[in-house]
Formats: sequence, structure tokens, C-alpha cells
Amino acid sequence: MKILDKYLLKTFLITFTTVFVILFFIFILQTVWLFIAELAGKDLDIALIIKFLLFSMPRIIPLVLPLSILLASIMTFGNLAENYEFAAMKSSGISLQRAMRSLTVFILLMSVVAFFFANNVIPFAEYKFINFRKNIAQVKPAMAITEGQFSDVGLYNIKVNKKSGENGNVLTGITIHKKSNIGDGSKTVIKAKDGILISSEESSILQLVLNNGNYYEDIVPKKYEDRNKLPFAKSSFKKYTINIDLSQLNKVDVDDENIANTNTMLTVNELKYTLDSLDKNFKNEIISFSENINLRTGIPQNNNNNIIVDAEKPVKKVNKKLPDNILSLYTNEQKSEILKMASSNVNSTGYSIDATKVNLANKQKNINNHLLAFYDKFVIAYACLMMFFIGAPLGAIIRKGGLGLPIIFAVLIFISFHFINTFGKRIAQENGMSPFMGAWMSSFILTPLAILLTYRATNDIGLINMDVILAPIQKLFQKLFPSKKK
Repeated sequence: MKILDKYLLKTFLITFTTVFVILFFIFILQTVWLFIAELAGKDLDIALIIKFLLFSMPRIIPLVLPLSILLASIMTFGNLAENYEFAAMKSSGISLQRAMRSLTVFILLMSVVAFFFANNVIPFAEYKFINFRKNIAQVKPAMAITEGQFSDVGLYNIKVNKKSGENGNVLTGITIHKKSNIGDGSKTVIKAKDGILISSEESSILQLVLNNGNYYEDIVPKKYEDRNKLPFAKSSFKKYTINIDLSQLNKVDVDDENIANTNTMLTVNELKYTLDSLDKNFKNEIISFSENINLRTGIPQNNNNNIIVDAEKPVKKVNKKLPDNILSLYTNEQKSEILKMASSNVNSTGYSIDATKVNLANKQKNINNHLLAFYDKFVIAYACLMMFFIGAPLGAIIRKGGLGLPIIFAVLIFISFHFINTFGKRIAQENGMSPFMGAWMSSFILTPLAILLTYRATNDIGLINMDVILAPIQKLFQKLFPSKKK
């Protein structure tokens, strides 16, 4: 490796490392802000918070890495151009392509590393992150209950005046509102002087043992006139045990989250296998539904409209031409029954079709999400290379280093990339476009920009050729206001 390559690589690595650490720290703060409700006021110790953040860090890399490469490239080549180092290189016969050669190889290696990171580390971290949030209640069962306010814990709203004990599992001044199964508010209130939370890592049930309390329940009489009396039942207890499902301790529906985020926890090979199974199930369900609908109509598949069956001789087929109005063959009472039955069958079939459409749409969305997760692993690798070929020539053109103008360009480009990427994925999820186009849309749109900037930088053309804009305006003014000849 020549001295020039070492110098450029060293300069880029120092800038890249600095930018990466700063941006990573900013995005970590954003993660803390997003999950502040799960971390604040839950009596979590530092070790659990650090573990929580460690599992959430890998998901930040696809955002931080391309932006860091873009900003580092602009700053590095902007500093070189601003300090006339590129001018010295060109006077020595070294072109911009030659100067970018060593960094291009480095970015290619980084793209490969980014792919393997997205394919192996991120799925593992997503799996650990979701399961950590699901099982954290077993380590710290009192985390779901905050002092002095009602906390939503599964089927119960629980308020305690004070928590104590090593793990905050000793509760004092307990008020519990039990949610109604029919969704008409709380009909049951439980008050206790104290209690204790009991859990173990081997059990999936959390026990809340209450001591010295009362149990109140509103009773809804069957007779409407008795409801104005507002009857209720009251009982006292010395000890009362409530069993709570641990999966309800998170405010996030864990089962739904696992279904929605399964695609983020799979590698490329696992996604291929899963997609194959999902496609087969989707096609089989369409075929099965179409066959069931056909059977529900009662029309045989190989029917002949010119042949009807005589009722008195069911075995013998009689060739008769059907009349234009089939209902004319029946009495008025039979017509009414036939029309009612047909209307009922049409409505039932319509409801079945609507329900199946929703079910198939959800399954198609799940397939699209898996396809997007599959393409995303390749997009992040390509984005690293694309951002370098946008940032490096852009820095050489604007000839500005530091943290001023480069940050403005980098933020504008990256926001455009991120917005287009998010927009494409949203449309692809709803089957508005193919998942391939949704995942690669941002790359397809910004790749011409990378090619254009590289071409203009290597040919010493500015960012904007003002002559192209000013020349037509100047000609127009000359026609409108011709100069007077002396």
C-alpha cells in the first residue's frame, strides 16, 4: 500500500469513527426516549437497563452506518479539497478515481461486513430483545406496577401506595380494579392493606397474594327495573391470591409482537424457507376457499343447462329446455321460499368472501413483510457503497470540510433516502407495489445521483453549471433590451 493510500485511509477512518460514535450515541438516546415508559419508574437496576439497551443497539446500525459513511466521505474529501491537497495530487498526475481506489476497497469490505451483521447479529439481537421484554417480569415482577398511580397489568388496574423489599415485591395500600370481559368498565374492586408478588423463572404465572382486604362487585340484575337499586356484593378476606399471566406484564402484546416481528429475527436462509411455506399455504387457502364457495352454490361443475332431472324418475334423465323464467315452474309460496333462501345464501357468501379477503390480505401483508426483511439485508450493504459514491465526490465538489456545510448536505440526502425507503416499504406492505421495488426504491432513486456526482467530480465540473442557467436568461434579456449602437 502506497503512502497516499495509507494517508487517505487513516484520515477517513478517524473521521468515520468520530462521526459513527456521535451518531450512535444520538440514536441510542432516541431509543431510550422511545422506551422511556418501560424503563422509568419500574425499579430497574443499572444492569437490566444496560442489557435492555445492548439488545436494542444492533437495530440502530442500519441507520447509523450509511449516514456515517456519507458524512465521513463528505468531510474527508471536503477537507482535502479545501486544503488544496487534491490540487497537489492532480498536479502530480493522481486523479480522483485513483485517490478513491483504496477507500472503495475498504467500503466494499465494510458492505460485506454490514450484510453479515444484518443477516446474523441483528436477527439474534431482535430475538433476545423481544424475549427480554417478555420475560423481564420474571426477574423484576414489580416493574409493571408504579407507586401512586394505576398501572395496567393484563386484566387488572393496580395501584399501590408503597413498594418495598429487595425486588420491590412487597406492596402496601393496594387497590385493584378488575376489567370486565364484556368491555363495560370495571365491576369489581379489591382493596387490601398489603400484599406480596411471588414469581419464579420456572413458572409462567405471577402470584399476587393479598392480606386483610375487601372484595366489592357490582351486580347487574336480570330485571331492568331492579338495576336502579345498584346492588353490589361485599366480602372480606384475610388472604386472597390472584394469578396473573406474565406475558401481560408488558404493555406490549407479546404474542402480536412475535407474529409481526418474526421476519426481523430470521436470516436469509430462514426467510427463504419461511417464504416458501407461506406462499404454499397462501395458494392452498385460495384454492380451498374457491372450492368451498363453489360447493356452497350447489351448482355441479359439469352441468348441462339443457338437461333436467324428472322428480318422479330421479334415475332417468329427461331432456327438456328450461324456460326463460325458472320461477314460473313453482307456486307463489315456493317462489317466496326460494327467494328467501337465495337471498340468505348470497348474504352468507358475501360475508364469507369479505372475511376471507381480510384474512388473505393479512397473510399477504405478512408475506410482504418477510420479503422486505429479506431484501433489507442486501439494501444496507448496497447503501454503504452508494453513500460513499455520493459523499466522496460531493465533498470534492463543494470543497468544504468540518461540521458545517457537510452536515447539511448529509442530513438532506439521508433524510431523503430514509423517507423514500420508509414510503416504499409502507406501500409494499399494503401490496401497492412489489416488495422488491419497495425495498430498493430509495437505492434506485439515489444511484443516478451517485453516478452524476462521481462523473462531475472526476471531470472537474462544479455542482451546478451556472452558465447553463444564466446563458438562456442573458439571451432573453438581450432580445428584450437590445443594446443601442453608437
